[in-house]
Amino acid sequence: MHEPVVIPNYIHTIRGASVMLDSDLAMMYGVEVKRINEAVKRNPERFPSDFMFQLTEPEYDNLRSQFATSSLEHGGRRYMPYVFTEQGVAMLSGVLKSPTAIDINIKIMRAFVAARKYFAAIDSKSKEISDLRRMLVLYMDNTNSKLSKHDRQLRDVAVALNAFLAEPKKPKRKIGFQP
Repeated sequence: MHEPVVIPNYIHTIRGASVMLDSDLAMMYGVEVKRINEAVKRNPERFPSDFMFQLTEPEYDNLRSQFATSSLEHGGRRYMPYVFTEQGVAMLSGVLKSPTAIDINIKIMRAFVAARKYFAAIDSKSKEISDLRRMLVLYMDNTNSKLSKHDRQLRDVAVALNAFLAEPKKPKRKIGFQP
């Protein structure tokens, strides 16, 4: 018996877009990858570059490195995979007309909507934390130099929030030839 497919596990962020791999979509639709690619080639006007694009080798290697056991390597690939944005997946339902494809597309669209709601909630919480930090810093700046135990605890919370919200430092790029 097959385990149920957890669609959000197959949504990746590449080039700032939420996308799904052609091989993952083929697995969900129960077709070969080449069938998806054939359908796309027969309908190029439905798949502009913001609906689907081909990964570069570094993007593909980076994606593969995120998996302990990669499902991306079965059978080997002769070319870099294509990825489909939410709109590209929706277009696939128009070119793959099987009942399975329609059913899976509905589930995928719901997963993309749920992911958007999740990230919107994270952004909202981040703003709330930032506002709280700002209020704490303002409070700390307006208190006397002799702080009570409570005020020291508030200061510690403000310091912790600052550390939490701080942008991670990017490593400096080395200058010169890099093999």
